[in-house]
Amino acid sequence: MTLRLPLLGKILGWLTLNLLFLVVAIGLLFMVEFPVDSLLLELMGDRPQRAADLLMAELRTRSHVDRLESLVRFSEVYGVEAILVRDDGLLANDLKRWVPEEVLKKVSNNPRRPSPDFSERPEERPGEDRPPRGLREGPPRGGFDQHPGRPPRLPIFGARAFVRAGAPVRYWFVVGGVLESTKGLPPLHLILVSDRISGGGFFFDFWPWIWWTTGVLVLSVLWWIPFVRSISRFISQMTQVTERIAEGDFDSRVIDDRGDELGRLGVAINRMTVRLDGFVGGQKRFLGDIAHELCSPLARMEVALGILDQRCGVGLTEYVGDVSEEVRHMSGLVNELLQFTKAGLKAKDLPLQLVLLETLVERVIQREVVESSQVRCELSAGLGVLGEPELLSRALGNLLRNALGHAGGCGPILISSTSSEEEVRVSVIDRGPGVPPEALGRLGEPFFRPDLARSRETGGTGLGLAIVKTCVEACRGRLELRNGESGGLIATLVLKSANLPTES
Repeated sequence: MTLRLPLLGKILGWLTLNLLFLVVAIGLLFMVEFPVDSLLLELMGDRPQRAADLLMAELRTRSHVDRLESLVRFSEVYGVEAILVRDDGLLANDLKRWVPEEVLKKVSNNPRRPSPDFSERPEERPGEDRPPRGLREGPPRGGFDQHPGRPPRLPIFGARAFVRAGAPVRYWFVVGGVLESTKGLPPLHLILVSDRISGGGFFFDFWPWIWWTTGVLVLSVLWWIPFVRSISRFISQMTQVTERIAEGDFDSRVIDDRGDELGRLGVAINRMTVRLDGFVGGQKRFLGDIAHELCSPLARMEVALGILDQRCGVGLTEYVGDVSEEVRHMSGLVNELLQFTKAGLKAKDLPLQLVLLETLVERVIQREVVESSQVRCELSAGLGVLGEPELLSRALGNLLRNALGHAGGCGPILISSTSSEEEVRVSVIDRGPGVPPEALGRLGEPFFRPDLARSRETGGTGLGLAIVKTCVEACRGRLELRNGESGGLIATLVLKSANLPTES
């Protein structure tokens, strides 16, 4: 099943995918051009190292037992495990555990530079800024971040690394600098470990990146929406206009105020509409003129054949009757051509007036129906429509005549109505064989007849529904044709409602 999306949705979707592709491509470029460890360290910033420096400064002044307490408290505050590791990879506080080989390589490369000592006084360390009060006695309450007062200027000592290693996989942040151990033991290295790459937000805080990326995408989409919307709106307008032109409404025009290729296309559509209107109007006038000119010779032929029928012998009567039948058929065809052209030529600027539906239907039934039992009416009382009485009478008469001719022997023809605030629907429903589904779309075309109705007796000229369609469109309405669920054809005239109050 093909997913159908509007043009605006497709363009914005492709734009979003393009931006996402650019983000992924830039990320892959950084991963290829720069070592992953270096890239991750750049994303981390200085916050983890500064917090670790403060921890190392505190550990330097604590005993072995107090160091364990500081490590546990640090882990509880930041959500990452803080451990001390010897050069051989063993944990100083748990000799049964060791770090992975990849981490041990980073530990071995860590320069043996002592961790920063913030316990000395400024006069003993010239050139250094004095840290805030309280750092010499340990980190402030609530954590190891910089003091909430004035942030101290803490230099980063030594190298650092970020490693993904172990089974299961864990993330190891090797802190720059070393911590001198006591009792002649090897120096210690501080490592911060987490099961997640973000360290619960301590290593990385992805939310700013997510919000930044989302903001860029949203701003890009908002930036493109006016431009894309103007294109899709103009294309939608052209689609609606061309659909109305295809239905025969040649008064429709495209607003061609654009200066680009779409504007030129709109101008071309308007020019095409004007020329089509001229061609179709000229064709209808031509047909009307021919039909009008044929009326006189056909009338004279009918008179002459009537006289000949009276004077000819018995052997020629049958032949004269056949010729008379053909002339009457030609006369009927010419009359329908006249009706078709008149209805089409009256369509432009036709003034609409109030037409009482019950009165209209009653007049048509009296004119077209011989036996009243052939037609049954179910009309709502007090319905009024806007239209031209002569054209509506001709349209409804043709529908009724068509139903009686094709399905008059299958049961009574039903004329019903439904209404809303804006429309009134008048349906002529028969119980005949209906129309082949593939022919429904062509009903209403001039001279088109379904395969089931091509005989002289029932087929007609193929102009009946074309006249109905032309008449109802001249009244600003439309003709709808469909097969009934249980058989038969349902022809519906959809007309503008006159909003008449119902009499109580």
